Amino acid sequence: MRTKVLGILSLCLVGVILAGSGCKKAPPTPAPKPKAQTPAPATPATPVKPATEAKPAAEAAPIKVGAILAVTGGAANLGGPEAKTAEMFVENLNSAGGINGHKIQLIVKDSGSTPPQAISLAKQLIEEDKVLAIIGPSTSGETMAIKNICQEGKTILLSCAAAETIVNPVASYVFKTPQKDSDAARRIYQTMKDMGITKIGVVTSNDGFGVAGGKQLDALKGEYGITIAANEVYDAKETDLTGVLTKVKGAEVQAVVNWSIVPAQSLVAKNMKQIGFNVPLFQSHGFGNIKYVQAGGEAANGTIFPCGRLLVADVLAADHPQKKVLMDYKGGYEKQYKEDASTFGGHAYDALLLLTEALKKAGSADTDKVRDALENLKGVVGTGGIFNLSATDHNGLDQSAFEMLTVMDGKFAVYQKK
Repeated sequence: MRTKVLGILSLCLVGVILAGSGCKKAPPTPAPKPKAQTPAPATPATPVKPATEAKPAAEAAPIKVGAILAVTGGAANLGGPEAKTAEMFVENLNSAGGINGHKIQLIVKDSGSTPPQAISLAKQLIEEDKVLAIIGPSTSGETMAIKNICQEGKTILLSCAAAETIVNPVASYVFKTPQKDSDAARRIYQTMKDMGITKIGVVTSNDGFGVAGGKQLDALKGEYGITIAANEVYDAKETDLTGVLTKVKGAEVQAVVNWSIVPAQSLVAKNMKQIGFNVPLFQSHGFGNIKYVQAGGEAANGTIFPCGRLLVADVLAADHPQKKVLMDYKGGYEKQYKEDASTFGGHAYDALLLLTEALKKAGSADTDKVRDALENLKGVVGTGGIFNLSATDHNGLDQSAFEMLTVMDGKFAVYQKK
């Protein structure tokens, strides 16, 4: 028993010695102090903007406008300048902020100067592109071919063609910018009366423009004491009119009126000179492109015709109400395209001008609101005249929109009474 007790004591003594020699239990390690949190740097991709630099709203949807123009084909001298003008107009408009915060999306289609193509393009613009309005077509025949399509599709049509039948009778969605056929005929007849001319010959093309003009000349002749002693209709694509003009010459007329577009406008003058037919030649308001004069050469000198004032804008009085518009358009077009401005390009300018003024007035791109606003525009100064539209007049111009012009030394000039 004693031996067991001594063994236990020995073990305890050893434990005490060991404890005293550093084999103590290590005190608990204190928990590390938390490190100070360093703020994360601002992410460069998402800077905080001052309140004055709010994020801009998404760009407003564009307003779609179609244009059916004879860029190629027989009427390219009309449609070419019209397409260039439309593109220039829209480019300038959009650069200035558009209309009511909306840009204009212009969709130009080339009709190739043919009514069937114009029909196909009109359906495409209305049904697929969902345009608010269509500018053009360039010719009366093409316009008459799509007039009912636009009316039934409730799509605004602003024609660049001249025939009065486009807007007479009035169709609620159909408008035109060139001056009236009847007013052109009246100005021609009044000038003839002033010259003492009473017996004339009339030659017209068999297209929409020629047919419409021929009807006006016939309907109004009695008011001015005019007798039409010869009345000949020719194919619009004719390249030699000596036969037709020889018949007219045989009627011993005092003057000739030609109502057409290309190529006859130049041919008539040349062919009259070739057969020695030396009487005054009057042309319609479709003669307003210097290229027709150039094609007619020396024979074109002396031609008399009614037209808008664009061709003689530089000689207008400084206070003429159209002076600034005409000079701005003419200067801008000729600087951009390096060619003379023509009245045909002016028709497209006026169409877009009227449409944008109506959009401003309507305050939206709702078709019916724009149509209503268009029909009530007053005092809009364009290249073709000062437009005053109404529910009964979808052209808005009168005889005062015309100036009688002539060709002198291959250039246009204001006609002076002799």
